[in-house]
Amino acid sequence: MSLKKLLPLFSLCIVLISQVFAQEKWDLKRCVEYAVNNNVSVKQQDVQARIYALAYKQNKLAQIPLLSFQGNLSFNSGYTQNPQNFTLSTANLYYNSYALQASANLFNFSSLRNNIAGSKLAYQAQMAVTEKLKNDISLNVANAYLQFLLNNEQARTAAQQLSYSKANLENTKRLVTAGSVPELNAAELESQVAQDSSAYVAALSLVEQQIIILKAYMSYDAAADFVPDTPPVDKIPVENIIDLQPENVYALALLNQPLQKSDKLTIQAGEKYVAANRGAMFPTLTAFGSLGSTYTNEGKELVGYTNTLPPFGKVNVSGTDYPVYPLDSLRNPQLASQPYFSQLNQAFRQTLGLSLNIPILNGGSLKIAYQKSKLSLKNAQLQEEADNITLKQNIFQAYQLAVAAMQKFESQKKTVAATQKSYEFAQKRYDVGLLGTIDLLTNQNNFFKAKNDLSYDQYDFIFKMKVLEFWKGMGIKL
Repeated sequence: MSLKKLLPLFSLCIVLISQVFAQEKWDLKRCVEYAVNNNVSVKQQDVQARIYALAYKQNKLAQIPLLSFQGNLSFNSGYTQNPQNFTLSTANLYYNSYALQASANLFNFSSLRNNIAGSKLAYQAQMAVTEKLKNDISLNVANAYLQFLLNNEQARTAAQQLSYSKANLENTKRLVTAGSVPELNAAELESQVAQDSSAYVAALSLVEQQIIILKAYMSYDAAADFVPDTPPVDKIPVENIIDLQPENVYALALLNQPLQKSDKLTIQAGEKYVAANRGAMFPTLTAFGSLGSTYTNEGKELVGYTNTLPPFGKVNVSGTDYPVYPLDSLRNPQLASQPYFSQLNQAFRQTLGLSLNIPILNGGSLKIAYQKSKLSLKNAQLQEEADNITLKQNIFQAYQLAVAAMQKFESQKKTVAATQKSYEFAQKRYDVGLLGTIDLLTNQNNFFKAKNDLSYDQYDFIFKMKVLEFWKGMGIKL
């Protein structure tokens, strides 16, 4: 196949490879999802929530009547009591018993049911804590991601400044060669190029450092390849500041934030536990029943009788002779070992009854448990109050910071426009020999410093707005 025919195929391969590598870029959503799924603290909290889930499941199963089966097999040697006829003898005794027992709580179900409801609410509260932890990690990852975008933008600005300095240097060298400007101008620009090169390398280093920091927040392998996506900053959606008034955001945060949900669920669980501990001080009525049987190798059954005196005659009945004994003859029972299943059937017993348990003196354990549950409930209520105060302070502070960042960002736009105009005039005057190199570099440095400051202010404003959106319940999205 000719080279000309291979070129289209080669071009297609290049396109496919570029698409594969493009898909490997990590946007914020993917970074957050990876961080949430791999963070050790989240995994630990998930285990804790599952422990609470098992407690809830155990309390639900406590409603089912108890049922147990027991079987015993034992051997006794020496002077012992026969468990079947209670006689005492010296013998080797084998004993086997079976018992099926059941019991059910008939009264004081309120304590059990409140424990079930309390454990369910406690489990839901732990799930909310897990969500709060995920949100905290999402915020940290978003902050690190935005910082990467800022550093990347500043590296681009540093590269642009270096490009401008190199272009001026090349132009100045031509002017020096032509004898239009002194060699000092070229030397000053060479110094500026060296400084700009150093600044560019430092900016690239900050980008790499921020990638490592982002990996750390994500629990991502620091040695693995990782290419974050770099969406245009102007394309990042930001809510209108008017729609993020702190009073409205606070009202929504009380309903949406996982910590506030957890506090409410914890209080509700505490109320159920108080009721459960109070119910535990009331009488408990339980129904019980059992089925059982026993076997022993000393078990006997009647198979006939023996007489102490011989018969004195016979009686023929229908052709059959029967012996006739004296009236004073004693009849002794004749016993034989009873079969296993026959003995179990004969010894089969049933029991059915009611049990009433009235707590009177128990060392104050029930009353103390009741009082402790009330104090735990009070502590949960105070914690909710403290968390709500902190939430309100954070939201109002975030709003003020967002407003200040917006004002600073808008002001910096004007600064960039002014320094850019000044630099453009300075460049034109320098090109015609009406401005010195130092003055040109001063205007150039002022312009690019203003651009760097604008990038910082823009990303700072975006992050502070994203924090407000987060408190409102909108999540983190770029």
